[in-house]
Amino acid sequence: MEVLWHKTKRFFARLGPGLVTGAADDDPSGIATYSQSGAAFGFVLAWFLLFTLPLMTIVQEMAGRIGLVTGKGLAQVIRENYSRWKLYVAVFLLIFANVVNIGADIGAMAASARLLIKLPFVWWTLFFTTAIVLLELLIPYKKYAKILKWLCLSLFAYVITTFIVSMPWSTVARATFVPHFKLNRDFIALFVALLGTTISPYLFFWEPSQETEEEIVHRWRKPTSELVALSDRKIKRFRLDNFMGMFISELVAFFILITAAATLHVQGILNIQTADQAAHALEPLVRTFPHAGLVAELLFAIGIIGTGLLAIPVLAGSASYALSEAIGLEEGLFRKVRRAKGFYGIIAGATLGGLLINFVGISPIRALVYAAIINGVLAVPLIFIIMRIGNNPSIMGRYRNGWVANIIGWLTFAVMLAAAIGLIFV
Repeated sequence: MEVLWHKTKRFFARLGPGLVTGAADDDPSGIATYSQSGAAFGFVLAWFLLFTLPLMTIVQEMAGRIGLVTGKGLAQVIRENYSRWKLYVAVFLLIFANVVNIGADIGAMAASARLLIKLPFVWWTLFFTTAIVLLELLIPYKKYAKILKWLCLSLFAYVITTFIVSMPWSTVARATFVPHFKLNRDFIALFVALLGTTISPYLFFWEPSQETEEEIVHRWRKPTSELVALSDRKIKRFRLDNFMGMFISELVAFFILITAAATLHVQGILNIQTADQAAHALEPLVRTFPHAGLVAELLFAIGIIGTGLLAIPVLAGSASYALSEAIGLEEGLFRKVRRAKGFYGIIAGATLGGLLINFVGISPIRALVYAAIINGVLAVPLIFIIMRIGNNPSIMGRYRNGWVANIIGWLTFAVMLAAAIGLIFV
């Protein structure tokens, strides 16, 4: 048993940016979108997560491979090889989507905290914004993420709940392996939101930059982007890391969706407007406790707050990587604040910009779904750019896309484009 534990520990110790990217993908926006999908349509969309696993894996693999091979972030690669208008469009789309997403996440964290301590919503938003900015500036992200990943384990409460409620597993299996689609606006909007929260633009920029930093930390690459050594073994290790991150992300998402379907949907809660409604999905797990509702709200709040604290620095960081690379600032989370003041200033600015989103009068939980829809639409042109880079032999050399990556990558682009067009015209 001890040998197995050491092997498992050693296996997960080898995982890096891909695992963090997958964990950040299940942010508050993702939790809300998966919960809303299960609440609104029951088990109907269970097939979506099986369908998108290879799509998100390949797109993130392409994005990460760009950083691994070039030693540069995505924005810098675009700047050096394509027209400036493509660069500025890509960076603008990313910053817009990320600031909206940050704002929605801060609002959801505040709404979740209010389930436990009834302070005014505004106070909680100010508290979380200040705390996150200080943590981003004072603590190296890798140390910060190691601590916060333990908070994200609360999401496995959804996994446990599925085995406590009366789950119609035959219905779940049929919904998982037999796709079902409805041609109405509500369904298509949630479909686009699911695409946007699963295949998110900010992760396209985050993972290449993190792969580059990982190489510098391990001394595989110099800070000047000069490659020390790149081997097929490192590519294989990167792909395993990427796949594990995406697989765990989709597995947790699947259980969130079917838990919401088996609890909220059957109770007639079809439209989640508040944090306490979303928390009802976990009540079956804690019914044996005297205050089941309070314990469910506690678990839900820990999950939202933990994933928010993990994801917001990723959102702000990816925006800062992109803008810093676009305008030539010193960048990198491995650098001290005094060495990259502009880079960290953009991180703080994006986080503070997100705070302002919370004063436009939208329900924090609904804002999470709207943020996912925006991501789903804005991801389309960014995937097109990634495909072009991944197939460019002058950039990628012998590590350019193979036929599997091209088929699945263009399929992802086509699906997301069709969904975005459907949202406009249906």
